[in-house]
Amino acid sequence: MIVIQCYAPTNDYNEDAKDQFYDMQQLIVEKFPTKDLTVLMGDLNAKVGMDNTGYEDTMGRHGLGDRNADGERFANLCAFNKLVIGGTIFPHKCIHKTTWTSPDYTSKNQIDHTCINKKFRRTMEDVRSKRGADNSHRPSFVGRQDKTETQEALNNGEGSIIKV
Repeated sequence: MIVIQCYAPTNDYNEDAKDQFYDMQQLIVEKFPTKDLTVLMGDLNAKVGMDNTGYEDTMGRHGLGDRNADGERFANLCAFNKLVIGGTIFPHKCIHKTTWTSPDYTSKNQIDHTCINKKFRRTMEDVRSKRGADNSHRPSFVGRQDKTETQEALNNGEGSIIKV
């Protein structure tokens, strides 16, 4: 099992920094065999939106809002590596899709994501955001795997930790 936790540059960064980030993510993801269970998650600062046209194998139609340029980069990374964006697959109320709310509560976005190999898609039971005590949103990944899939994933990915 491979878990890649990342924090992407915000919109304030220039395009070169964002491209470098996604190039680095690509290098990390391709280091591991595709047979291993891979989970890519974190604050990607990417809005993938609800429209999954062209990305039907990568995301569902239950995202939030519209896709931005960073969302396009992220969706391309996922599509190229056959990863599924979990937060777009499961239908939830807006409050359970929102992972970031502006200080004045006027803007709500889904910029934190949890992805999994398409091969292991059926093991993902739910992905949703839960509000914290400070009214901020924290994504919560709820997954399910049967014993053989879990054991196989752990055996295949044993020792696969990279600090980025």
